[in-house]
Amino acid sequence: MASKNVERLLNVIMTIGSRRRIDRARLFRVIPDYAEAVSEQAAERMFERDKAAILELGLPLSTERDVIDENTVYYRIDTSRSGAVLDLTTEEYTVLLAASHAWDAAAAGGAARRVRAKLLSLGHDADPDLLRRTPRGAVESLPVLTPLLEAVVTGRSVRFTYRGTQGAPTERRVEPWVVGVHDGHWYVHGWDRAREAPRVFRASRIESFPADGPAATQPRPERTDLDEVLGSMLDSDDRAPAVLRAAPYKALSLRDRAGAALEAEQFELPSLPRPAARRLLLADIRWVELLGPEGWREEMVQVLTGIAQGHEGGADLSDLESAVARPVPRIRVTPQSGDHLSRLISAASYVLSRGEADLAELAEALGITEKQLITDLQVLFVCGDMGSGWEDLIEAEWEHGTVRVRNAEPLRRALSLSAVEITALLAGLAALEPAAGAAEQVVESARAKLLAGAAGAEEDPGPDGGAAPRVPTRTEIAEATTADEMAARTADRAEEVLAAVHRALRADTDADTDASRITIRYSSSDRPGTSVRRIRPLSIETDGARSYLLADCELAGGRRRFRLDRIVEVLPPETPMSRPDAGEGPSLAGRVEGTVWLRLEPAGHWIAESFAAAELRDGGDGATYARLEDPLRAPLVDAVLESAGAAAVLAPQELRDTIVTVARGGAERHSR
Repeated sequence: MASKNVERLLNVIMTIGSRRRIDRARLFRVIPDYAEAVSEQAAERMFERDKAAILELGLPLSTERDVIDENTVYYRIDTSRSGAVLDLTTEEYTVLLAASHAWDAAAAGGAARRVRAKLLSLGHDADPDLLRRTPRGAVESLPVLTPLLEAVVTGRSVRFTYRGTQGAPTERRVEPWVVGVHDGHWYVHGWDRAREAPRVFRASRIESFPADGPAATQPRPERTDLDEVLGSMLDSDDRAPAVLRAAPYKALSLRDRAGAALEAEQFELPSLPRPAARRLLLADIRWVELLGPEGWREEMVQVLTGIAQGHEGGADLSDLESAVARPVPRIRVTPQSGDHLSRLISAASYVLSRGEADLAELAEALGITEKQLITDLQVLFVCGDMGSGWEDLIEAEWEHGTVRVRNAEPLRRALSLSAVEITALLAGLAALEPAAGAAEQVVESARAKLLAGAAGAEEDPGPDGGAAPRVPTRTEIAEATTADEMAARTADRAEEVLAAVHRALRADTDADTDASRITIRYSSSDRPGTSVRRIRPLSIETDGARSYLLADCELAGGRRRFRLDRIVEVLPPETPMSRPDAGEGPSLAGRVEGTVWLRLEPAGHWIAESFAAAELRDGGDGATYARLEDPLRAPLVDAVLESAGAAAVLAPQELRDTIVTVARGGAERHSR
């Protein structure tokens, strides 16, 4: 059931919105909670909190004084002010609706929960065909993001418990400058008050709900580029262009950096710092050989030999057995009254704009169960204009699966988006963008309107004539939602692939025709060579920095998921299908069945997060032990090699043997 606060707020909105204006004294008499408050001061405090909640919801609550008696204060919902209510085309609304689904609303916090409901209050109908073809995005969903984004908007500091690379949790007091996505993960960059220096924090390592602190005192830099800040951590005076030899159609990300052809056996990377180049090469070491600089080549031999030696024989498990299990951080994710209220208003607005709505469809649109929706409708049923008596309550019915709402005209309006909610939508758009294809122009126009809405909200005065809370500039929002790979355009070589995929997706989904199928060359990460497959695309999905294509595959005889950046080319329809040769060396196909234990040094902690470790333990030696369940074999082997010795597999033994074989093979290639 709804909290008492939600019912009171809804009654206040209905009472003020049902008339041209209402004076403060009468409002306090007709709203039961104000009238029954223990004192006039208590009612005043309650009303001030309610005003802030109504404004945060996006309703333009205005205050004015009587021209004759200035002690008389009136309140009204200012219908002339639209705030950041967006004027969207059907196509723009559709891609924004898809962007709102990029967040896991159950875990992400208030901004993510509110934004989808507010979009529904606009009264648009989505284009079902475009919605089917729009990529399904996935943004890392964390409950700590909303207070961090709000701190950027309001210019305040936050306090939270943070577990850094050294493993021990500490309390940090930070003035956030920018909250953004890099390589599919959220980071906070700002001023660390205790250390009196700029610092970067990975949001997934924050172990307490950020508490609001005092106003920020350190001037915010005019330009803050999160990618540059994170890139500088791997900077070095030792910089050079690396010369590589690579297997055809492999090491695709390195080929993109070099602008090299897919079949080129030798190419040169642009000048990079030595640590950054080493990490990139180790991640693809199964397919590449570093030819120069010579000193880097010698280092590669040392690193790979060390990894192999560290995995030879059986692992010593004594430290693992004595390590202490780390408790899972418990961060509140309970919906707040503002989240529930925005959903109630949006549900009423949605039904009022259509006359009636199907119960199941409305519940699905709001992202809740039918039972939750009926509970919401029961709340609407007991609320209304308190100034006219109980006969003017909202009428809601849901008999026979059809929802109707009457006597709720004040709720028939679009809810404006706050700067924080706009930022959440921009991040969702960034998740869709790499695979948007033909919808890219629609994504860009929707982004432009979001940014314009943010600028409009910045100029909008508060209800008492004062300045509204500061919202980020367009540049700041763009920087906050630009990801290293996720928001970047797909590489040039993939444009043809994307165009072919979108043409197939536009074909009739119920008709299995030649137009709905394409023939592709696919370069898998777990085996040498490539395969040729005839597939029928079904949908595009994004997960962090990666985009995937779900399709029916004739060669596999079933549904398969393909990484879009590994579809190297589209072939003529008559090209024969083929599988890659098994090749030499250990097979890295499929998953490691059962439990995998890793020992991680600070520089390797990212592996536990990337593979969603089921359990973490803190060892007395300062290391972290991570338990993974059924991880994909090839990506895990690549990650252990990429860590350059900061990660070691303890079990199972067969996986340790695989890493020895791969690392020894890489060292031998660089020793010739």
